[in-house]
Amino acid sequence: MLSKNNVIFTKSCFIIILFSTAALIAAFAFEYIGGLKPCSLCIYQRIPHGLAITLCLMTLVFKLSPPFVVRIFIILALTSLVGAGIALFHIGVEQQFWPGTQGCGSNIEATTVEAFRLKLLQQPIVRCDEIAWSLFGVSMAGYNLILSIGLSFIPAFAIFKWWNIRVKV
Repeated sequence: MLSKNNVIFTKSCFIIILFSTAALIAAFAFEYIGGLKPCSLCIYQRIPHGLAITLCLMTLVFKLSPPFVVRIFIILALTSLVGAGIALFHIGVEQQFWPGTQGCGSNIEATTVEAFRLKLLQQPIVRCDEIAWSLFGVSMAGYNLILSIGLSFIPAFAIFKWWNIRVKV
């Protein structure tokens, strides 16, 4: 039988796995079924979801003790916040608040026509500063920002609940 501590962490892991997997499935569906090729920042936004799924699966499979799971959940919360930061940065690039990264293809500088042609050919097909899809005026990066912020609360809440149960015992 699972203790209250383990139930809190197990349920939290399942919720994180569910939403992170849904986000990745949606991203891949837009790419492979919908034909929307991702920019470099879109690819970067997938990494925290993959890491969160991996950490949660590791927690569930190895049945780690609550003190160790707390450390993993702190990493999970930080991972989600990093994902939110990447999404926020991408939104800023989409809105032209700031330039994107080198991989975004938003800056081409050359001194000759031949150098310009070569740089243009090396640029990615998909630019980070162009919104490929939006719903209700919110881009995919915007939805990922909302999701990532929400996912950061789940491990924080689980740790809070674990601490309250531990203090009461």
